[in-house]
Amino acid sequence: MKISEALCKRLANILGGTGMSNGKSCSIMIERKLNAKILGRNYETEHEVTIQSLQNGTTLNTGEITLLQSEVQRFINAVRKRNIKVTAIHNHWLFEKPRLIYLHIESVENPIVFARKLRAALNVLKK
Repeated sequence: MKISEALCKRLANILGGTGMSNGKSCSIMIERKLNAKILGRNYETEHEVTIQSLQNGTTLNTGEITLLQSEVQRFINAVRKRNIKVTAIHNHWLFEKPRLIYLHIESVENPIVFARKLRAALNVLKK
């Protein structure tokens, strides 16, 4: 089944980001203002969330969350408390400041429920 533009916008609104639907999936970008630099150059940071594979009112929900190193454990605790799976933790860059860690999450559930749970988990992070 298709993921409508209206549903995508609703999910993006819950998460505090901007969403775009191609009918098959909804991609949501949530900006983080961390004043990051890579090799001394400004680098824009954001969380990326994808909602797809709508079947019987549930979707596959995945995300790559950009964290400060000091936020990793707190965020893991917040998502696990909400039954969202943590599937990977890694860095992307060398010579970035501050140190950025990327955490991947996934779940299969109602997309509105997922968005609300993820929003609550994101609230533990520095704005």
